[in-house]
Amino acid sequence: MTASALDIARDLIRCASVTPADEGALDVATRYLSAAGFTCERVTFTAPGTPDIDNLYARIGTASPCLMFAGHTDVVPPGEAAQWRFPPFSAEVADGQLWGRGAVDMKGGLAASIAAAIAHVRAPGAPLGSIAFLITGDEEGPAVNGTVKLLDWAKARGEIFDHCILGEPTNPDALGDMIKIGRRGSLTGRLTIHGKQGHVGYPHLADNPVPRMVRVLAALKATALDAGTTHFDASNLEVTTVDVGNPATNVIPGAARATFNIRFNDLWTPDTLAAEIEARVRAAEPDARIDLVFDPTNAVAFLTSPGPFVDLVADAVAAETGRRPALSTTGGTSDARFIQAHCPVVEFGLVGQTMHAVDERTPVADLERLAAIYGRVLTSYFG
Repeated sequence: MTASALDIARDLIRCASVTPADEGALDVATRYLSAAGFTCERVTFTAPGTPDIDNLYARIGTASPCLMFAGHTDVVPPGEAAQWRFPPFSAEVADGQLWGRGAVDMKGGLAASIAAAIAHVRAPGAPLGSIAFLITGDEEGPAVNGTVKLLDWAKARGEIFDHCILGEPTNPDALGDMIKIGRRGSLTGRLTIHGKQGHVGYPHLADNPVPRMVRVLAALKATALDAGTTHFDASNLEVTTVDVGNPATNVIPGAARATFNIRFNDLWTPDTLAAEIEARVRAAEPDARIDLVFDPTNAVAFLTSPGPFVDLVADAVAAETGRRPALSTTGGTSDARFIQAHCPVVEFGLVGQTMHAVDERTPVADLERLAAIYGRVLTSYFG
C-alpha cells in the first residue's frame, strides 16, 4: 500500500479516537505498516480505575541499530463541533491545510513518520538495521496503560531501541524552529494548614489558618529555586488553588488548603525538591500544624545531550526547511518522559499553534515536508 503523509493523516483523523476510545485508529496504522512488511502486534493493558487501552508495536528488521518512532492516536475532545469550520473528524483539505482534531497533535506527525518509514523500506537496498513503531492510545489521558507499559512489555521480550523520535508538535511558529531534547519534571504538592474554627468576633478563641497560609505561600515564591542550567530554564513553582471551604463571613475557618505545581529542571530530583519545599514550609510557620503531601511523580527532568544523534536530526531539519532548529527543553510533559529510560529520545513534529484548539489544522506542505525530514533522518541514520 503506497500512500502519502496526507492520505494516512486523513484516514487517522476520520477515526474519532477521543481518549480512551480508539475507533479504528490503530487499525489504520496497522494496515499501512503491515502492508509494508512490518510485523504488527496489538497489546492491551489494564489497571484498576483506568480504562483499558489498546496499543500497537510494529517492527521491521532484527539487526541493530534500531530507530524507533513513537506517537499516539488518541486526541482531546473537539468541544462544540458547531464552532468548527468543518466537522472535526472529517479531515477536510481546504486553503492548503488539513483540518481536524489531531491534525497537529499528533496524527499528522504520526502519519508523516509512517509515510517516511514505508518509503524508506521500499527504496532500493535493505535498511542496515531495524525500524520500530511504538503507538499508544493513552497519551492524552491518564498515561497509565500506554507507552510506559508498552515499553516494559517490549523490554521483557528483549527488544532493544538505540534512538527514538517522538512526533509531538514542537515548533512554535514555523516548521524547523525547534527540536525538544529534554523536558522539565513536574511535581504537585498539596498543603493543608490546620487552625481552630471560631467566631470572628472572638478571634482570641480561634486560630485563623489563612494568614499562615499566606505567609507559607509567599515564602515558597520569595526565593527562586534555582537560576536554570545550560539547557533548562529556572525551575518554577505556581500556586494553582487556595481554598478554605468557608461560605460564612462571620466564621474563622478551621483549615486552609492549597495546591501547587513545580516544573523543575535537572538540578533536582522529585525527592530533593520535595525536601526543599518541606524545609521552606516548616521555616515559614514552625509552630503551625501542617500536612504536606506530594502526588506520585511520573515526570522527571531529563536531557538527551547534544551529540551525533541530535545533530543528525537537526541537519535533516535544516536541509529540508532552511532553518537550523533551536534545541529546547520548554513546554509541558510528553511520553518522552517514559522513553528516555530506554533510549535517547528527541521530539520533532509540526507547528503547535492550533493543537487542542477549535479548527485544529496544519498546512499540507508542512505535513509532506515533515515526512521528508523523517525520510532524510532514516537515510542518514542507516547510511
